[in-house]
Amino acid sequence: MRITRRLEFDAGHRIPDHQSQCRHLHGHRYALEITLIGGVIDSAGRPDNGMVMDFSEVKAIAKRHVVDVWDHAFLVWRNDQTVAGFLATLPDHKTVILDAVPTAENLARIAFSILDPLYRDSYGNHLHLECVRLYETPNCWADATREDHA
Repeated sequence: MRITRRLEFDAGHRIPDHQSQCRHLHGHRYALEITLIGGVIDSAGRPDNGMVMDFSEVKAIAKRHVVDVWDHAFLVWRNDQTVAGFLATLPDHKTVILDAVPTAENLARIAFSILDPLYRDSYGNHLHLECVRLYETPNCWADATREDHA
């Protein structure tokens, strides 16, 4: 069984070598979808009976480890020294330094890598992270899947 939980956050970024508008500082209302695969728990009396995982737990993990870290931050590639240096001069600015250019594809891969070890089979239902879908806009998204990380 597959389940998916969607969370949203706002963040800024730029793609320094892009040939169009994305080379400029700008922001997005991102959406992050976490898809898990596992068996449905069949254990009377448990609060998660009939579920793969409680959606509130799926949300809490993704929120704590990705959304709260990236929300209202500027996501900047470590090698984009012009912007990273500028942001460092702003007092108390929320900046997240990344080891990759903050494209939708790379952000989805990074989020998958962060979340993968956190969604684990602790109920005997073979729970695991299958896909992280990151929407940069309502019409543009990237999927990072277990197959991509194998």
